Amino acid sequence: MRIIPAIDIIEGKCVRLSKGDYSTKKIYDEHPLEVAKKFEAHGIEYLHLVDLDGAKSKHIVNHKVLEEIASQTNLKVDFGGGLKSDKDLEIAFECGANQVTGGSIAVKNPEIFKSWLQKFGSEKIILGADANEEKVAISGWQEESEKELIPFIKEYQQEGVKYIICTDISKDGMLEGPSFELYQRILEETSGENEGKLNLIASGGISTFDELPRLAEIGCEGTIIGKAIYEQRISLKQLEGFILKRL
Repeated sequence: MRIIPAIDIIEGKCVRLSKGDYSTKKIYDEHPLEVAKKFEAHGIEYLHLVDLDGAKSKHIVNHKVLEEIASQTNLKVDFGGGLKSDKDLEIAFECGANQVTGGSIAVKNPEIFKSWLQKFGSEKIILGADANEEKVAISGWQEESEKELIPFIKEYQQEGVKYIICTDISKDGMLEGPSFELYQRILEETSGENEGKLNLIASGGISTFDELPRLAEIGCEGTIIGKAIYEQRISLKQLEGFILKRL
């Protein structure tokens, strides 16, 4: 299972929110590049970079931060937040993103999202399936759609999606533990003989190191860790050990 620390960006700074609420913003570092370098120094290879300004303004905003991290580290970055057009994706890839995540666009404009899968390939495009009480949430989690989470995932699995980041919003930033049962159900219900393999990346609520082996056991391909690192509930040394054990 891949360990993927998160850096969320507002006004070029590294922040965390609780349950996606912008009014709960807490700044952890003024220099995201330095945070990324710390991750890399502990054997971490992946980074989840979220443009929260972009999510709010519905177009890419913090691409300079992406460019800085991608050009000055070897981290493989997945980038999301406000990606709404081919132009946004081109900027993200030109600035060094390895993968991009589309969430709201997959609900509001499925034709564009499907065209990205065709144009850029399913290795490059991650479906952001963020949910509140198993209803898909959109627009930086400011809106809830009528879409049920698991049917939504299955629909896109049939369109060729291979990577999914699923965040249980009720858990995000709360340090209360992830939604093990939900992830288990997603993996069980999407593993039919005729389905393509789904790489499920768990996100939201990770609070202790002991939760990581459990997520791996369920079958999660990756896990995104945010506040637990910044609040020093999980140390980078522990993550380094976890990664080395699995090499």
